[in-house]
Amino acid sequence: MPTLLREDGFKFFFYVNEHLPKHIHISKGERYAKIDLETLSVAHNYFSKPELRKVLDITKRNKEYFIKKWNEYFQR
Repeated sequence: MPTLLREDGFKFFFYVNEHLPKHIHISKGERYAKIDLETLSVAHNYFSKPELRKVLDITKRNKEYFIKKWNEYFQR
């Protein structure tokens, strides 16, 4: 489970056996979300609205980095 970023207590990662579309998983404590990296749409969410806004902001700022890491990991 490669961790790509930790920020404000959130952990951004993907699993080693991922599938398309390209997406990122985010966890903090027992809460969790999954965001599509191409569209930034939320596939799953168990965060509060303020937490989700923060997660989306961090994901937007790091979108290109996350996609780059996805491509490096899964297209080898």
